[in-house]
Amino acid sequence: MSEALIPLARWANDALAALTADSSALAALGNGIGALADGLQAVLQAGPWWGLPAALGAFALWRRGWRLALFVVAALALVEGLGFGEQMRTTLAQVLTATLLSLLVGVPVGVLAGTRAGLARALRPLLDFMQTMPAFVYLIPAVMLFGLGVVPAVLATVIFAVPPVLRMTTMGIRDVDKDVLEAGSTLGATPWQLLVQIRLPYALPSIMAGVNQTIMMALSMVIVASMVGGGGLGGEVLSGIQRLDMGQGFASGLSVVLLAMVLDRLTESLAAPQPPAR
Repeated sequence: MSEALIPLARWANDALAALTADSSALAALGNGIGALADGLQAVLQAGPWWGLPAALGAFALWRRGWRLALFVVAALALVEGLGFGEQMRTTLAQVLTATLLSLLVGVPVGVLAGTRAGLARALRPLLDFMQTMPAFVYLIPAVMLFGLGVVPAVLATVIFAVPPVLRMTTMGIRDVDKDVLEAGSTLGATPWQLLVQIRLPYALPSIMAGVNQTIMMALSMVIVASMVGGGGLGGEVLSGIQRLDMGQGFASGLSVVLLAMVLDRLTESLAAPQPPAR
């Protein structure tokens, strides 16, 4: 390998070394992420095996009717029957943790960028960079900062999953009809009232589409992050690859697909209006 004219690798390593210098801040961040992930996992692991399928099935019944509820219950019961119920809950806890943290960052920044064109233009190349960077690259700084385990897996997932919701929130806020905004201003609405009562309701379908994409990307990254000790269904897939066990790889991969379909359908139901009661 020839010597680089632009020592980008050295600059990146120097920046990472500067971040690791403040160990107290990193420890606090890692403890917070770990506590959230462990708490969600404890909630999901509590109760009988049928508790999670029943709870999500009831939610699906409320949102979209018995067909979706039947699919959700059948899909999760099949994962349980395949013997991956505990791993599914571990993966789901990590996905929920990463999604919550991604939304805490992505939605406020997206709202701000939607109302400020300069910020949106400045964020665009950064988001392009984040979405085109190979997923495995995010694992390197996460492991160097926090070692192996759930925390680096969740942190890498958050970085990977933030761009969709940030982009979609920005688009939704920016694409609100100008005539509606002018009408609100004419009626004396303050900028805060325009945001809360006009911009956000109009942008809600776009924001929910971003939430859906963020959850899907979080799930895909959590599976990849099993390489750094994330565990869950990704750990079962990785174990099947390492042992060349096709049966385990297929069964655990099918479980990932079923969980992804359930999460996709449930988040889509949040964006769609409820069917009228009969």
